[in-house]
Amino acid sequence: MIDKLVLASTSPYRKALLEKLFLQFETTSPDIDESVLAGESPEQLVARLAEAKAKANAEQFNQALMIGSDQVAVVDGKIVGKPGDHATAKAQLKRAIGKRVTFLTGLCVYNTVSQRSQVEVVPFSVVFRQLTDAQIENYLQREQPYNCAGSFKSEGLGIALFERLEGDDPNTLIGLPLIRLIRMLENEGYSVL
Repeated sequence: MIDKLVLASTSPYRKALLEKLFLQFETTSPDIDESVLAGESPEQLVARLAEAKAKANAEQFNQALMIGSDQVAVVDGKIVGKPGDHATAKAQLKRAIGKRVTFLTGLCVYNTVSQRSQVEVVPFSVVFRQLTDAQIENYLQREQPYNCAGSFKSEGLGIALFERLEGDDPNTLIGLPLIRLIRMLENEGYSVL
């Protein structure tokens, strides 16, 4: 009998999303190498990392469902990472003007009892509107999204950058596809409702 949920993430965004479901859970910090392997597609990368995160500390938890997630932003077929600084963020946003940025979120639920992994990759896209340099600069000064893939926070002022959103679950954009997660938990006999 599974009696524990563990979010294998230190992300405050993922923690806040999981809290929306009113579930009791613990968090753990998965210390894994997130480097891209030679020839690995963005989809393969996030699936592999989500599973690696879910399994990273699994031996510390008996009878638990471990939740791992990893996300990348893709523009023109290339992975766009977290900018880290103002200049990089500005360049990322300028490159995204008028384009579709697809966020691929790898999600894994690992059952420590059965040692079964469910792994899925959930896409969600945003289409950027036309923006002036001044608008980009104003956005960056106000929100400073330097630790966010793609250089924006869609749950904040970043929504002003978009023409439209495309996908099944807006939570995916923030880093944890809750609709898919609920189904995966239920597959393991863990009911959210």
